[in-house]
Amino acid sequence: MRALILPRRWRHWLILLVPLGFALVIWQATLVARDQALQTLTDEAKNELRLSAAGLVGHLSRHDYLPELLASRDSIQAYLAEPKAHDPMPINLMLDRFRATADVSDIYLLDRFANTLVASNWHMPNTFIGQNYHFRSYYQDAIAGGQGRFHGLGVQSLERGYYFSAPVRLDDGDERPDGVMVIKVLLDEVEQSWAGQSTELLVTDQDEIIFMASRPELRMTALHPLSDRERDALLATRRYADEPLSFSGIAAFGAYGARSLLVSFNHGPLADQEYLLLTRELPEFGWNMHILKPLLPVHRAQWQAGLLAGGFYGVALFAVGFGWQRLRLRREREQFAERERRTLARSRDELERNVERRTRDLLDSNRRLSAEIEERRRAEANLRQTRDELVQAAKLAVLGQLAAGINHELNQPLAAIRAYAENARTFLARQRVDSADANLEQIVELTARMAEISAQLKQFSRKSGDTLTPVSVIACFDYALRLYQARLNQANVVIERDCPNGALWVRADLIRLEQILVNLIGNALQAMADTPSPKLSLSVERHGSDVRIGVADNGPGIAEEHLNRVFDPFFTTKSPGKGLGLGLSISTRIVDDLGGRLEAANRPQGGAIFIIILPGDASPARLSAAQESHHA
Repeated sequence: MRALILPRRWRHWLILLVPLGFALVIWQATLVARDQALQTLTDEAKNELRLSAAGLVGHLSRHDYLPELLASRDSIQAYLAEPKAHDPMPINLMLDRFRATADVSDIYLLDRFANTLVASNWHMPNTFIGQNYHFRSYYQDAIAGGQGRFHGLGVQSLERGYYFSAPVRLDDGDERPDGVMVIKVLLDEVEQSWAGQSTELLVTDQDEIIFMASRPELRMTALHPLSDRERDALLATRRYADEPLSFSGIAAFGAYGARSLLVSFNHGPLADQEYLLLTRELPEFGWNMHILKPLLPVHRAQWQAGLLAGGFYGVALFAVGFGWQRLRLRREREQFAERERRTLARSRDELERNVERRTRDLLDSNRRLSAEIEERRRAEANLRQTRDELVQAAKLAVLGQLAAGINHELNQPLAAIRAYAENARTFLARQRVDSADANLEQIVELTARMAEISAQLKQFSRKSGDTLTPVSVIACFDYALRLYQARLNQANVVIERDCPNGALWVRADLIRLEQILVNLIGNALQAMADTPSPKLSLSVERHGSDVRIGVADNGPGIAEEHLNRVFDPFFTTKSPGKGLGLGLSISTRIVDDLGGRLEAANRPQGGAIFIIILPGDASPARLSAAQESHHA
């Protein structure tokens, strides 16, 4: 029994080693958890930074062709040759049309002395006309014969923008250009796309000035404190007008890998957290793009690992103590029952063999159960992946149908363009310039029509927002019918409308409501594929505080046994290859998210009807001008 009792000096060592081991286990666990969490966070940040950088480069680079294209136009060159002999208003209007079509901020023309002659904002109080921009590098680069690139604040508008410029030459043999064409692109649209992310994005120039950021408070600040000489030099260039360019407050307190820092902010809106900072070069513009990922997941992983390791350590310590106590008790029982020791030993051996056999059985059962659980998890993961792929396939199928219809609409303008182009070549060969110009004008009108048609498919693929606004049901009907115009004409579908004289408005999301109507109308057209005289009925009425929107057809209707299942995922009565059975399921989920419901029924006169019930809105005047222009 004495052999099982620790000497006093070993007890002192044990009391010292137990808490020391506890601290060591927790420390090692938190270190491992920190490294793993940082690595995961770094991988996520690299992917997000790569995608954001590609988006920024693509947004800016798509406009670099426009200055050179405008500089080659005859009307621009004719006006630049004799500004006083021409009316500037047609040029101003033309530049404004190009500005709206290319979705840029401003377009303006400088003479060889950097004076602004015409501009797309001729009608604005802060128009560029009459201003001299000889101090801008985009003018200096272009007047020297190259392509100009520049970023900074506008002198008149004080808006941040990126500038593209190209020289305008009236004579190919003249070495010095006669003017400069300039395009300005605003950066707000890119920053707005960053605002919805859970990370912070920054863009710095060669002077380490943050001129783009997902946080407005960080814009026009310096990544590092500026000296008086550096600040004076930046103010002299007028790149950032008279902005103070104060210090952003960022401070590094550690490093993790290449081009990665652990940082915090001394002041400002980000001062209450620590971040992982990654940097990516944008060599096309001479910039650096940075991403800030909060370290909260890392701290949370450290706490969880520490608590888990401490719990395991406590369990292990308890198991050792419990085993030691059992050993002592067993030895004491052996001393009191020495005469029966052998009998008890045989019984104990038999019991241990039974326990071992039972343990093996339990281990085998546990292994089989674990394998079954793992197999079930894999099956559920495969099921979720398959379901997501089918949902995506359903969306792509709708887009494919719309694209097929729009492609049909584009064939006729394309054939006409080819004919006009061949005629223009013939007229040019015969020196009939007026006739060739008339054919080219027809080609321009046809390309405008094709752009209008393709814009419908672009509009359908855009993303919706989370904010609910007043939405006109009549306008949504018009949009959905435009997408299916080709199929409606081809099938000779009669459209019947039952709508009040005044517009009815619902509280919804414009894009999602349009997608629901597109799906319901597409299902109706498929249901009437074999109907001799197809008729599509669209209705809208106010019912109390709600608005009921109906889409009905005169097809065969829905079988009674299928009425309760039409909204189930993957349920379809179509032949294989014609549908996935996800359209109505997705639609009813969207309506639920909008605070309404979607119902299906058969009409007494034949055919099916789907009714969308949404909350009405009595304040259509609050509808933004962006929605009105969207339906124009």
